[in-house]
Order: sequence, then structure tokens, then C-alpha cells
Amino acid sequence: PRQMTSLPPFRLAIPKKGRLYEKCSKVLDGAGLEYRREARLDVAVCKDLPITLVFLPASDIANYVGLGDVDMGITGEDCVAEAGVDVKEELKLGFGKCRLCVQAPVRKQVKSVEELAGGRVCTSFPELTKRYFSSISGDSETSVRFVSGSVEAACGLGLADAVVDLVETGTTMKAAGLEIVAEVMKSEAILISNPNTKLPAVVDLIKKRMEGYITATKFVMISYNIARSLLPDACKVTPGKTSPTVTNLDEEGMCAVSALIEKNECAVKMDRLSEIGATDILIIAISNSRM
Repeated sequence: PRQMTSLPPFRLAIPKKGRLYEKCSKVLDGAGLEYRREARLDVAVCKDLPITLVFLPASDIANYVGLGDVDMGITGEDCVAEAGVDVKEELKLGFGKCRLCVQAPVRKQVKSVEELAGGRVCTSFPELTKRYFSSISGDSETSVRFVSGSVEAACGLGLADAVVDLVETGTTMKAAGLEIVAEVMKSEAILISNPNTKLPAVVDLIKKRMEGYITATKFVMISYNIARSLLPDACKVTPGKTSPTVTNLDEEGMCAVSALIEKNECAVKMDRLSEIGATDILIIAISNSRM
């Protein structure tokens, strides 16, 4: 395999597996970052751009970006907070949403997180956990132990009084007989960059491409005809991201309007426009965009 020194100098780190990998692959494809990854290799080169993709554990990406070993990366806000490194958040990606929570056995009926201060806590996020409990424990020093996986089993095995772990649907937590006592932070996937990258133009290009794709996945274009006298009411329904596009029609007093709306609002907005008096209402899918 080629050495890293022979690859394009700009490096973008992507989670190599787990909850973020598949979503990241779709974002890369939507942003036009085409690549071919050889089996068992954690490095790939983009087809039409001078970018090297590096596939790393999500928990390590913030450190690599913060230390300047890679220029950009996609990881969770939880991982960035745990690493405590200096990175720039470029874009929230809208997936991988979860919460980092303090969890305790249901049978113990813990009513307040203060009851756990000074006890034993297991987690994959030791730095965040230490900071959180130091802010509430006062003189009681909470014992925080790092475990790399199956954190939810720690209480049942007698290793801990509570755990601090990610909660997405809550299924794993409930199966382990745990319940949420307190929320440490909310998290989702974000695009980050090194503030001192030597290739800021490539950072901006990747950000714009990903932003355009994400906008396209969330929005559709609605188009309709309406009497100009009814336009103010219609524009309240479809204000667009900035403003709607209004074009005069040959028929006197009529105009055509197009605007971006969120996908999950299509049916409701079409109904409201029809009630106002709009006609020829169409929904147009967007495959990509630049805003």
C-alpha cells in the first residue's frame, strides 16, 4: 500500500465503523466525494479531489484533528467534548443524535444524581464524567472507572453504582435494568476542522458540499400559481429559507411562486395553500444544493 506521504496532503477523517459510519458514507456520496476503499485498508483517495480519507475510530478523530494530524473529521459532539482539544465546529450534520446520561439501576430508585456523588461510576467518557461529578459532588470524590464497551453491564456485575453512557433509543438501557437519573449533554454528528489547517480553501469546499447535500435531504421545492392579491397570505405559509421567488405570469394579476419547505411539512402546506386559493401546486425533489 502507498505510504501516507505519497497521498494528497489534505486529510479528512471518517468513523471506520459503528453508528456513524453508514451515515457518513451517504454524506460523502451526496457531497460528491467519490472514493474506492481497498479491503482492510483505512485510507482511500478521492477520485476528483486532492483529498485523502482516513478511517479511524470515532472516539479518536477529535484528537487527530485537534493535533493537526488530519485537517477535518466527522465525529460526535460527545467525542469532541471528551477529547477537550481545540477544534472548529464547521457544521452540524443532523444524524447520530443521542444523549450522554447518568444511569442507575431501577431497583435502587435513585431520585437525584447527588445521591450518586462519592460512589463508583463506570463510563467510556471518563473526562466528561469527572468534570460532571466534580461540579455536583462537593467534598465527596466520585470514583470514575473507564470501560471501553458494554458499559451498561457494570452495575449488574457489581462494578459500579451507576454508569454514564450514551442513550439513543433507550432499549439497551432498559434491558440492563437501568434508568436515566440525569443528562450530561446532548450530542450529534458534527464536521470539525483544525483551526490552523494549511488548506482552508479545501475546508470551505467540503463544508459547502456537505451543507448543500444536507439541505437537499431536509427540504423540497414547492411551486404554485396564485393571484397577486393573495400573495401576502401565501408567503406566510411558504417564506422559504431566505424569501420565496415570485415571477409574474402572462395572465394579469397572477404570479408563480417557488420556495423551499421542509419535507415533513409538505402535506400541511399544500393544504393551506389550496385553502388560500393557490393552484397548480407542485412538490419538486432536490438532489443537491448550494445555499
